[in-house]
Amino acid sequence: MKKSILILLAVLISFNLFAWNALEGTENVLPEKPYKVAALLKTLQNPFWVAMRDGLQEEAERLGIQLDVYAAQTENDMSGQLAIMESIVQKDYDAILFAPITPTNLIPAIVEANKKGIVVANLDAAIDFEKLNQAGGHVVGFVSTNNYNVGKMAAQYIANLIGEGEVAVIEGIAGEVSSENRKNGFLDEIKKYENIKVVSVQPANWDRMRALDVATNMLTSFPNIKAIYACNDTMALGAAQAVFNMGKSGKVHVVGTDGIPEALQAVQSGRMSATIAQDPAGIGVATLRVAIFTLNAMNGEVPAQLITK
Repeated sequence: MKKSILILLAVLISFNLFAWNALEGTENVLPEKPYKVAALLKTLQNPFWVAMRDGLQEEAERLGIQLDVYAAQTENDMSGQLAIMESIVQKDYDAILFAPITPTNLIPAIVEANKKGIVVANLDAAIDFEKLNQAGGHVVGFVSTNNYNVGKMAAQYIANLIGEGEVAVIEGIAGEVSSENRKNGFLDEIKKYENIKVVSVQPANWDRMRALDVATNMLTSFPNIKAIYACNDTMALGAAQAVFNMGKSGKVHVVGTDGIPEALQAVQSGRMSATIAQDPAGIGVATLRVAIFTLNAMNGEVPAQLITK
C-alpha cells in the first residue's frame, strides 16, 4: 500500500504542472513527526532562488518542521554543489529537496541518500531520471514549471511583437534541462513564423556578465537582430545592457524568464520588453509537501482530511 502511494505521487508530480495543481489539497497534510529537511538550491545570488528559499522557510514554519537551506556559490559551481550535497547526506535529515545545476552532477550523492533511507525530492530543475535509475537511485517526486511552454510563450510574444526579422536566443548551461526545454520550446514555436529567422543560439551559463558579452557579439555579428530571448532574467538583464551600450534601445527587444524584481523594473522602464514569470515559492512549497506526504506514508499513516462544500 505504501509503495502504491509513493508511485502515484511521483506520477502526479511528473506532469510538470505549474507548481501547484498536482498537489491541490496537500496543504492539509501535516507532518506526523518533527521532521528535519534540507533544501539544496542552485544559488542564492539570483532572486528566483531567494524567493524559493523564502517560500520554503515560510511553509516549514507553518508545518513546525526544521528546514535548513543550502546553495552553491554560483549557478555554474557543479562540483561545489555536489560537495554540499555529499555533506548534507551525512547529516541526520529525514528528507532532502534539491535543484541540480546540471542533470547529472548530484547523482552520486542522491544514490548515497537513497542507501541511507533519506527521502529525496527534485525541485524545479530536473535530474536525468534515466541516468539516475541506471545508477541505482530514485526520487519520490518532481515539481516544476512546464519550461517548454515558457519558451513557446516567449516565441509567440516576440513573433507578434516584431512580425518579421532576425532573432537570437541566449540559453543557460548547455544541456541543463530547464534551459534546454525553454530553448527548444522557443525554437519549435518560432519555426511556425515563416518571416522570422533564428540567427544565433549561444549559452551564457545563467551569468549576467557573460550574457552581456554574448549579446554584444550577437549584435555585432548580426546587426539586424530585432529580438533576443534569454532563458532567465539574469541573462536578459545582461543582454539588455548590451542593447543599451550599442545604441539599439527601442530597436532590439529583450525577453527574459523568471519575473525577478529587477527584470520587472526593467520591463516597466522599457529596458526589457517582457519576462515570463514563474512561481518559485510555490514550486518550493509544493516540493516540500511531496516530501512530508512521503515521510508520513513511510511512517505508516497518511492523515484523513475533512472535505466540505
